Amino acid sequence: MKIFGIIPARFASTRFPGKPLIDLNGKTMIRRVYEQSSAAKLLSKVAVATDDQRIADEVRSFGGNVIMTGEHHRSGTDRCAEAVSIDGGNWDAVINIQGDEPFIKPEQIDLLASLFNDAEVQIGTLVKKLSDPHDLDNPNVMKVVLDNKANGMYFSRSCIPFIRGAEKNEWLKQHTFYKHIGIYGYRIEVLRHITQLEPGILETAESLEQLRWLENGYKIRTGYTEMETISIDVPEDVDKLRKAGLI
Repeated sequence: MKIFGIIPARFASTRFPGKPLIDLNGKTMIRRVYEQSSAAKLLSKVAVATDDQRIADEVRSFGGNVIMTGEHHRSGTDRCAEAVSIDGGNWDAVINIQGDEPFIKPEQIDLLASLFNDAEVQIGTLVKKLSDPHDLDNPNVMKVVLDNKANGMYFSRSCIPFIRGAEKNEWLKQHTFYKHIGIYGYRIEVLRHITQLEPGILETAESLEQLRWLENGYKIRTGYTEMETISIDVPEDVDKLRKAGLI
């Protein structure tokens, strides 16, 4: 199976402009993501998809692959679809790797890629057991409920499911809650289809693009990981990494 790992990256982040090029202990963030992704065993190729020449120049400076895409994309998924079209390769699946997670584990990428060994899998993503009670009510931590085949039934910023008859501080003892790890994989034909869909009611309500896919009947298979991911969303996140000794 030929799987293409694509790292969408843009310079114009509202909360942290230019973050792909920030220095993290001698290496830019985009370089760290690229190197971690390149260490995954199940990816046949890795490339950065960007609309910014500064990011492209940086990737080329360390020998990485770059695909220049348009500025109009609403999401990383849309940018991945254009990158695949430009690349022209004969791919079976695409892994959309977040460009702001410099410590993504190659094993996590391979876990996601391995889901496509099942011919039924259309879209894949990762989940992790939720262990911090504060995350239950944190709208920035996406929650997901699963069916008995590990397909995501619904994703939400709210706590799902509601545990009736129990105090909130007891919920983690009574039920296994899952948080969503925001890395996606798509079969190539599915990627082309989902980027043609109009935003749905649920997606608009929660601002979660995966709900558009569920609303249109696609299934999202999940793989379970015990590894945490660390994303850099705002400048303060870099300081937290330094204090934690990670950079």
